[in-house]
Amino acid sequence: MPTVLVLGFDPHSVPGMDGDAVRVVLDAELARFADHGIDAAMTLVAPDATAEPAIVAALDGHGWDVVVIGGGIRKPEPALPFFELVVNLVRRHAPGSAIAFNTSGADSVEAALRWL
Repeated sequence: MPTVLVLGFDPHSVPGMDGDAVRVVLDAELARFADHGIDAAMTLVAPDATAEPAIVAALDGHGWDVVVIGGGIRKPEPALPFFELVVNLVRRHAPGSAIAFNTSGADSVEAALRWL
């Protein structure tokens, strides 16, 4: 069974975002992976000092086929240094994994399927 890790910001850590509503979308998307025969996990982090150890813990010791980096990390220009950190953590801690990018919290399955 293919394996996918989705990395994103915890919507409750983003000011002005309806964290509960976004979390419903993310949880539904995570459940959709099973419909495609994919074993998936999601690691949501706050953009602070706790993020790096949480991401490393999620990456280490697991042979992920694909790591999907969410748009919340990738798209806003102020998050560019954080995005670079995440890409380099994936490169270092999951070197055999493909890296994919979603366009929203609702199309992570399609992003992963491009590389499976």
